[in-house]
Amino acid sequence: MDRQTIQKKIIELYQDDEMVMIRLFIHWCQKNGLDPLILYSKAYPEQNGNKVLNQLLASEDDHDDLIVGNETILDLLQLFGNDDLAFVVAGEIEKLQK
Repeated sequence: MDRQTIQKKIIELYQDDEMVMIRLFIHWCQKNGLDPLILYSKAYPEQNGNKVLNQLLASEDDHDDLIVGNETILDLLQLFGNDDLAFVVAGEIEKLQK
């Protein structure tokens, strides 16, 4: 494999992983009675939404058997550099625990 092919593959893998992270975020929000669009807009008020988030919400199936823990979602968000969203989610977790 040449360097360009390897770089392209790395980007594709990252994008696939990012989609999984977004799906897990949506699922965590739904299981906790929260709107992922509202949380996203609190974290990133300067953005006009997130195209991928909107697309996945429109096509998302509910996976009742899937459990995404609070620490897991925070770790995933931070792993992908969504620190502002992780901060908002942490605030919601605190509210849910009260």
